Amino acid sequence: MILYDAHHVAPAYAVRLLAGFLGLPLELQGMDVYPGHDDRSDEFLALNPLGTLPVLVDGDTVFTDWQEILAHLALAHGPDWYPATDPALVGWLGIARDLAASAGAARLMQTFCVPGDLAEAKAQAERLLDEVERRMWFAERAGHGWLLAGTHPTIADIAAFVSIAPCEDGGLSLRDRPALRRWCDRVRFHPGFVPMSGVFPPMANT
Repeated sequence: MILYDAHHVAPAYAVRLLAGFLGLPLELQGMDVYPGHDDRSDEFLALNPLGTLPVLVDGDTVFTDWQEILAHLALAHGPDWYPATDPALVGWLGIARDLAASAGAARLMQTFCVPGDLAEAKAQAERLLDEVERRMWFAERAGHGWLLAGTHPTIADIAAFVSIAPCEDGGLSLRDRPALRRWCDRVRFHPGFVPMSGVFPPMANT
């Protein structure tokens, strides 16, 4: 499988992270997005006319949506990661998209000088982080450690984690969100975790 990937793009990190958890080898095709704009090259646009990353090529099939890629890999290689019978999965994936468009966007604006309305992105992200903190707090009280009820993380956790864990790079903070900090630690300690810039591996003594 070939992954067209940019190291600092959170949705691409989500695919690498799931592949790490599943023990799947990926052939990484690195893309210089900031400032190189490889995603606007004729060659890449022929593969994905939308010009978005990541893109996964699995045999003769090309996947161009990051959550679609997560679903494909989970269904093919780790069904526990894709609880298709739980409708809450759809809701959490929607929240993860909103986090990518707010907390993730703020990180790109602040770290890579990507143009956009930083104040609005941060305001939206704060509301979302507060809501996810609230839900996780109640989930922990109910004995659940993940976004969906159960004992195993899902692609929803991965999709949200990649925007929440590095949110400080976008001028946001988890300081007053202890449930989210604990959840991030659980993701980091899950076997197969892979880091990214701003998302560090767990310390042995934490």
